[in-house]
Amino acid sequence: MKNKKFAIGLFDDEDILKSGITSIQNKGQEIYDVYTPYPVHGLENVFLVPRSRLPIAAFCFGCLGLSLAFLMMWYMITYDWPMDIGGKPNFPVVSFIPVCFEWTVLFASFGMGFTFFMANRLIPFSTPRIMDERATDDRFVVAIEVNENNESSVADLIRQSGAVEVKYKTF
Repeated sequence: MKNKKFAIGLFDDEDILKSGITSIQNKGQEIYDVYTPYPVHGLENVFLVPRSRLPIAAFCFGCLGLSLAFLMMWYMITYDWPMDIGGKPNFPVVSFIPVCFEWTVLFASFGMGFTFFMANRLIPFSTPRIMDERATDDRFVVAIEVNENNESSVADLIRQSGAVEVKYKTF
């Protein structure tokens, strides 16, 4: 995997961060990501965060759980060990509803959890990208991917937008 270099701008105020993001985007520079120590109201509108695809993953995992539960119960009750439940021979679909619901919720929740951890590289034997340790304490971090041609211009742009510090990091 090719190493990527990032210019990291550290901000000390959320209002300066929002105006800095707007000024960086108005200059046509694409921002890789923004890291904050706490949720900043309105940042997703300024940064134009795309809608998460996690609900789609939850729906797919839920459908998988529903299908597996239905197939498991069908196999056990109609094929492997046929039973009469409530006077309805061999295929009591109504009695499948609670178990299908529970398996749908179980697969959706565990699937979303695993998908979240995979997407954020929080699985074993993987290292997450930590742009700056102070992003969890008292600084707001803006990361912009750079190359040899635009390093100095991106650093100047970040400084002009109100950053108190600019540094580089390679992953």
